[in-house]
Formats: sequence, structure tokens, C-alpha cells
Amino acid sequence: MIGNITRRGKSSWRLKFDLGPDPVTGKRKIAYKTVRGSKREAQTALALAIAEHESGEWIEPSALTVQAYLEKWLTDHSKVTVSAKTYERYADLVDHHLIPRLGAHRLQRLTPLHIQGAYADMLANGRRDGKGGLSARTVHHAHRVLFAALRQAVRWQLLSRNSAEGVTAPKPDKPEIPILDNAGMGELLKAALGTRLYLPTLLAVTTGLRRGEVLGLRWKDVALETHLLTVAQKLEETKAGLAFRVPKTERSRRTVTLPAITVEALRQHKKAQAEDRLRLGLGKDDLGLLFTRIDGTPMRPRQLSQEFARLAKSAGLKVSYHGLRHSHLTALMASGVNPKVICERAGHASVATTLDLYGHVMPGMQEKVAQGVDAAIRTALEH
Repeated sequence: MIGNITRRGKSSWRLKFDLGPDPVTGKRKIAYKTVRGSKREAQTALALAIAEHESGEWIEPSALTVQAYLEKWLTDHSKVTVSAKTYERYADLVDHHLIPRLGAHRLQRLTPLHIQGAYADMLANGRRDGKGGLSARTVHHAHRVLFAALRQAVRWQLLSRNSAEGVTAPKPDKPEIPILDNAGMGELLKAALGTRLYLPTLLAVTTGLRRGEVLGLRWKDVALETHLLTVAQKLEETKAGLAFRVPKTERSRRTVTLPAITVEALRQHKKAQAEDRLRLGLGKDDLGLLFTRIDGTPMRPRQLSQEFARLAKSAGLKVSYHGLRHSHLTALMASGVNPKVICERAGHASVATTLDLYGHVMPGMQEKVAQGVDAAIRTALEH
């Protein structure tokens, strides 16, 4: 493989090199590339380009912009590989933050410096209302989206390397999610007693299910005789409306043991629901959901969160519906339940995820262990 260098300006050089015959037409292919710097730097760039071609890493120059690529990545890749809700979040970050700052660059000329500058601008001026910057967490999410998109560009052989690898993304602090202790859970359930929020609240504090998992529950997923509940689908709300989805991981598709108080409440709810449908003349319920609106249609996730927020406020408690899941799992960890059991109950991808989220409870547990060992040793020495 041969090539040559031609001066284009004071510090600009055009590289020209032979790529060999086209496998389809048989005609010889010539590649051109413009670089800036000294002649020695241009010679180095030519040698590198030739080496990349010979090793199979050479990517032919393209005028494809970052904007055009990200739009294609969203449509051709993300839309068919992630859930509708996740796709919606990706599209929002791409449309409102990544494309406005990076979209005009040619994809193959995007550098880590370009990306780092975009992140700095997001942190300083990223809010859509023009009143300041985005949080480190939001910019971190944008980085994860861009990183995934550029990684796919490498797989599609549009890029030889992922320029986001050379960027330092802001590291967000772990969010402080308010949780309830056992006394707080008791107060909350007392406030919910007699309302339609009682059972969704009880399920969250006794099983740790996510909001969408609770609202996706069907009676066929609940075995009251054996006190078991199977998470087989979840209800998802996007701009397009409501949709039932199968949990995306095998861990999320799980079976959870129910405490007796929850089983008793479910029996009562099932009977009351059947009586209400008969009274309203609704007939057979094809969906068979545990929780619905008065007309039998699914309860919207946002509606549940909004109604729950009003309930918690009226009870003088600061907690979100999602916080009930964290309350349940934190209580299990504090009680000394094996992290693997908690991981399975929560539907986490791994025990490491469980420990990362709830490991802060363990120092207190270790103190109890030390006290237990101390007591056991003292007892043994006294006898």
C-alpha cells in the first residue's frame, strides 16, 4: 500500500493513499484525508492511516454528522432494543441536550474535547428555561446515552474508536430517597385504611415491588393459597399511552413470598372488586388486574403517584411511592436478611447492586454481630 503527501496551506496537508481494488467493481480505490501540523506530523498520520487499513481498522471518511447519526441510532437501534419508556428518555436527552451542542460536528471528527466542552456547557447552561445548568446526574445520563451510541457506531464500522471513552463525565451523588421506618409504615397504612390506596401501599411496603409491577399484577399472578406472587408483567406509561411489558431481565421476572397480612387484604379486595363489577354491570374483566379505575381500565402510574403524594402529605410523612420499595428493602437489610435473598426479592441484576444501594445499613449490623460475639465469648469464659 502506497501514499503521498501534498501541501495544501501553510500547515495543512492532503494525504492520498491507495486502498487497493474495490471487491465489487475491481477498480482501484483512492482515499484522501486532510491533516494540520508539520510535514513530519503529516507523514506520521499517513503511516498511521496505512497501518489502520492493513489491520482492518480503517474507516472511510464520511460526511455523516453527529445529529444525523444519533437520529438514525435512535430509530434503528434504540427503538427496537429498549423499552418505550427508556427510548423516550434517550430521545429527550438526544434532542434537547446532545444534538444542540454536538450535532453539527461530523461524526468522524468528533473528539473527546468537543464532548467534554458540551458536558461543561450542560452543567452551566443546560436548563431549558435558561435559568442555570443541569444536575450532574442528568449530564451523567446524557454521557451514558452518547457513549452507547458511539459504541454502536464502532460496531457498525462508522468509527474506529469511541471518542466518549476519553471523556470524564460528572459523577453524580447518590440520591437521598426518603424512607420510612416500621413506625412510619404503620402510620401510613393507618392513614390509607378504607381508601383505594391501602392495598397498593401495603403491597409496596411488604413486597418491595416497583410501581409498574404493582399496577401490572393480575389475579392469575397471585396464589393466595401458597402466599406467592409472580411478577410477570409491568404497566408502563409513556407519551404514547399505557402498555404492559414483560420485565426486561430474568431477575425482574420473579416470585415473591407474601406475608399473611397482605394475603388477607388481597382476599378481601378480590371479593370487593367482584361485587363492585357486578353492581356496576361491567361483566367479565378480560385483563384481570388487581388495581383498576372505576370503569375497569388500568390505573395510570402517574395517577397512583399523585394520589399517594396527597395521602403521605395528609399523614405528615415525607415519602414517595417509590420510597416504599426502598423502605421495605432497607428494613430487610437492617434485620439481617441475607443480601442474596434481598436481591432476589428486589429483582436486582446482582447482589452487588443490592449492596451498593443498601450496604450503608451494614455498619449497624456489624456492631450487633460484634456485640453477639462478645456476649458468646464472655458466656463461654464464665463456664
